[in-house]
Amino acid sequence: MLPSASCPVCESPSRPYDVVDLNKSCEEQRGKFLPLAGVPIYYYLCQSCGFCFAPEFSSWPLEEFESKIYNDAYITVDPDYLENRPRDNAQLLTQLFGVSRTSIRHLDYGGGNGLLSKLLVDSGWESSSYDPFVDRQVQINDLGKFDLISAFEVFEHVPTPSRLIGDLASLIKDDGLVIFTTLISEGNIDPAKRLSWWYASPRNGHVSLYTANSLALLGAKKGFQYASFSNLPDLLHVYFRNIPHWAQSVAGGK
Repeated sequence: MLPSASCPVCESPSRPYDVVDLNKSCEEQRGKFLPLAGVPIYYYLCQSCGFCFAPEFSSWPLEEFESKIYNDAYITVDPDYLENRPRDNAQLLTQLFGVSRTSIRHLDYGGGNGLLSKLLVDSGWESSSYDPFVDRQVQINDLGKFDLISAFEVFEHVPTPSRLIGDLASLIKDDGLVIFTTLISEGNIDPAKRLSWWYASPRNGHVSLYTANSLALLGAKKGFQYASFSNLPDLLHVYFRNIPHWAQSVAGGK
């Protein structure tokens, strides 16, 4: 019998919930299935905040992620990550905050190849990219403080939420805004049923699955308020301590 574990978000007892094969990927929702890897990945479910997680990954070094997840075959399970998603997200940021682009400093956290930031710089932004996996030699304390941090499709990839929220808190100004995407699990994970949600895909590196409550609790650890955009409440979210003046125009969209 598998032992219980402590929730990485709220530290409440969490029980083994279900097991999936390592090769379960998000592309299965499109009818594309990888051969079974024969490697079981156990997901646990917090009894309090609803956070669902695969604790095995918290002990993996970056080299193991590079070998088993973010390798040359990764594009087959996430064909949009190299170009389509960065372009779409750059357009989103421009629509929301473009009028302030010359007066705010932006960081794309978990920015991969840096394309999103390059696109913003080309259109007049002061933007840079930082990815803990790619930029391993960069000291986070050397990056400074930012007015706006984006973290698109990052939260579900991080096995240690405390490190993630700590990084964001150390990088954002007191009157800054963190905007991020991750699908929340309400309606998709039922403790009485098997884990069939397509987003729970270890081959994509989706090892942390949040409820709205767990996102709120995680942010509160660093004094953040949490909100979601009303037009995309299951996907698009923000953390803030005080809504900055340059974001007041979009505050009503949360």
